[in-house]
Amino acid sequence: MKFVPSLLTDIDWNQALRQDRTHALERLYAKVYPMALHYVKSNGGDADDAKDVFQESLVLFYEKVVHDQLTLTASVSTYLMAICKNLWRQELDKRSRKTALAAQQPDVFWEEPDVELPPAAPLMDFVAQLGDKCKDILVSFYYFGQQLEQIAGRHGYRNIRTATVQKFKCLERLRQSVRHLSADRFRQ
Repeated sequence: MKFVPSLLTDIDWNQALRQDRTHALERLYAKVYPMALHYVKSNGGDADDAKDVFQESLVLFYEKVVHDQLTLTASVSTYLMAICKNLWRQELDKRSRKTALAAQQPDVFWEEPDVELPPAAPLMDFVAQLGDKCKDILVSFYYFGQQLEQIAGRHGYRNIRTATVQKFKCLERLRQSVRHLSADRFRQ
């Protein structure tokens, strides 16, 4: 005999989900999905969004019930709708952040400069004069964009602060080397 919960308590749903999961989930779907669909549609979503949100909330509910982590103080439909509303708000927040980010970013990511840039070789000569360690730190950080954590680990520094100080010292030595030169020195 199938167990069909008459009251919407956590104990009944726990038992129902353990005895006949398919039937219990179908009942929940039939009862609560129309409410979730209405909520999502009235807040800028469509049927596919509502299905995604509702199915995710149903999975969360099921996991909590099966792992005995749920004590309901309201009906199951109220609980599921609260999850749906929270998930849909989170999805709307994500979408608005993506839209705002896309609006801020230009369509063209790179434009060729109108002026001819000097070759990097003369500057690299000065970097090479600093020594292998400084050259590696500066090239790794500024050219390859590596994090200081990676640089600190590769050079055996105890922490990121030590790598930061070393990078600063190397950069200062490079500045001192090229300070007396004019921009004409780098044009060939």
